[in-house]
Amino acid sequence: MSGRQKALLALFAVLLVALFVVAVGVGGDDRGDPGARHGLVDRLAALGGERAAVDPATVDADCADGTGRLTFSGRCVVRVADPGGLRTLVLRSEARFTVVAPAPGDADLTIRDEVEPAPDGTGAVAKVAVDQATEVGLTCPGLGGCTVVVATS
Repeated sequence: MSGRQKALLALFAVLLVALFVVAVGVGGDDRGDPGARHGLVDRLAALGGERAAVDPATVDADCADGTGRLTFSGRCVVRVADPGGLRTLVLRSEARFTVVAPAPGDADLTIRDEVEPAPDGTGAVAKVAVDQATEVGLTCPGLGGCTVVVATS
């Protein structure tokens, strides 16, 4: 290796060390917000957009009460028609409920989630990824009834 190549290599190594020191030093003492999105992530989300919700008109259930609501006690099976791509089934309720659904794609996995109302009073929200015709099970805990709405957001 020539002297000029050694000098360039040394300069490059010094530059890398300096960048590392600056990157570590920029941090600060706060712990940060792991749920916050900043900069590049926001720009990528804006480019790709949010995943579209399942059209409520393509959802059917034995517990549908004819008003767009799913009213049941115990258990209800929700059938989602093939959405033609990856979509999000959004389920909202004022009360706690449980969702059981197959994972999207070829995964041989069943997802179970107990959804609780948010502390701020906005209710319970379950978001289920759907990429083909599927059945989603809903369970209402206790002896009371549940009302769940298929929402667009």
